[in-house]
Amino acid sequence: MTDLSPHSPDWWRQAVVYQVYPRSFADADGDGLGDLRGVTDRLAHLAGLGVDALWLSPFYPSEQADGGYDVEDYRDVDPRLGTLADFDALAAEAHRLGLKVIVDLVPNHTSHRHPWFRQALAAGPGSPARARYVFRDGLGESGELPPTDWQSVFGGSAWQRVPDGQWYLHLFTREQPDLNWDHDEVRDDFRTTLRFWSDRGVDGFRVDVAHALAKDLADPLRDLGELAQDGDLALAVLPPGTHPFYDRDEVHAIYRDWRRVLDAYSPPRTAVAEAWVPGARRALYARPDELNQAFNFEYLQAPWDAEAIRAVITDSLATARAVGASATWVLSNHDVVRHTSRLMLPPGTDENAWLLSGGRTPAVDERAGLRRARAATLLMLALPGSSYVYQGEELGLPEVAGLPVEVLQDPLWEQTGHTSKGRDGCRVPLPWTTTGPSYGFGAGGAWLPQPPAFGRYAVEAQDGVAGSTLELYRTALRLRRKLLDGEELTWHPEAPPGVLAFARTNGWRCVTNLSAAPVPLPPGDVLLSSAPADDDGPGGLLPPDTTVWLA
Repeated sequence: MTDLSPHSPDWWRQAVVYQVYPRSFADADGDGLGDLRGVTDRLAHLAGLGVDALWLSPFYPSEQADGGYDVEDYRDVDPRLGTLADFDALAAEAHRLGLKVIVDLVPNHTSHRHPWFRQALAAGPGSPARARYVFRDGLGESGELPPTDWQSVFGGSAWQRVPDGQWYLHLFTREQPDLNWDHDEVRDDFRTTLRFWSDRGVDGFRVDVAHALAKDLADPLRDLGELAQDGDLALAVLPPGTHPFYDRDEVHAIYRDWRRVLDAYSPPRTAVAEAWVPGARRALYARPDELNQAFNFEYLQAPWDAEAIRAVITDSLATARAVGASATWVLSNHDVVRHTSRLMLPPGTDENAWLLSGGRTPAVDERAGLRRARAATLLMLALPGSSYVYQGEELGLPEVAGLPVEVLQDPLWEQTGHTSKGRDGCRVPLPWTTTGPSYGFGAGGAWLPQPPAFGRYAVEAQDGVAGSTLELYRTALRLRRKLLDGEELTWHPEAPPGVLAFARTNGWRCVTNLSAAPVPLPPGDVLLSSAPADDDGPGGLLPPDTTVWLA
């Protein structure tokens, strides 16, 4: 049986990790922006929730052109969020409370304000400083056209021209120039960064855009042609490992090198890859000599359908097992519509169009969405592997789809010409109290406005309230810790249509009714039900959109 104790090198295999988006978690200094001292002040909430670790989204010096993922200095703290001493205090308090600390690492690109990029612009074409990035001459009579047809994730060309006529690659915003990972100095510097944070007690790393570091930079660069406008299609159509800048086979040498750095610590530092690639390819990032784990986005993207979710679970467990990793499960994060709202959208809904409508077309029943989200949570927490929980989901927060366009911060809004509303709706600061200018987030207002309904979701409104979503998470995580045993599940062969039913190694059973009608409740003692307190809950029947744990 896997040793999951805090001092085990395998602690991550079935951990529950809580994602903190620092700007939106808690504001200690009252400037409207969340900060590290705010996180430290609220760590007791995470310990009381029962999670094993927290993952901090970027807190580094940044222009905030892309929510902190445009990094100016990988080994410091943004002054608006605190200091290195504040980070050390956070890590020490987290460890005192029994929480591991994972930090975000952004290796694909830097900020355009990073000293290296400033040097590159000043040094000019052909200089060693430019070799750390991807600069090329343009096409056309006077180099006025981009070097290739590659597209930015945020829309438009992935190339930006500089005053001397050359172009640089940016797969995200123009403020985020891509690094050249063929350059030894780039590789050396990130080894230094891994050691810097590991030496400060960090237990692991979340690797942003892990599949994009290696690029085919041989001249002439390759166009994608008709595939240029659809990155997912290009990954699916091109032979595995041959895309010019995504999921290339060479990327794995980088992570094997990192693993040697991470394994020099006791216990070894862990890592999880954000790699938006098909399952079998994604699992390669989680091999024992690479990053341990990779996020499973197929589960997040699955519709509320028993057959579809079972297929994703079965495939995810198999692909993780094939490389000796454990599976990962996630329902929400800082980049997607919160699942309390998303799970109620009809299949095929254009989520961006829904956001542009302010969440009115189609209308989402928040009460029904919360019921479904609670059921999805208990299902996720019963699965073998690690669960990643996004801040605020323990409160049942819905997506804030109605943010006025004048307050939007996500670069997607501007870069797409106001056709994509972006991700701000899942980044609205948390409500801690039922009243106050920012519902306890800070002493004043918040950097994104919170809707009046947030008061009823606040920690204060749910703390100690039987049947509340907060208490459901606390109870589920406490039970999960007691019930964990092994990393396998067995599907119930006679589950009714629309029902998922499985047992873990020690007989702990999970049953989820995803159908529209009640179904007979299997025999056994009900340990926990996702049904709200004002619902009849489990009796002889299991209602729709409900999960129960049985012994």
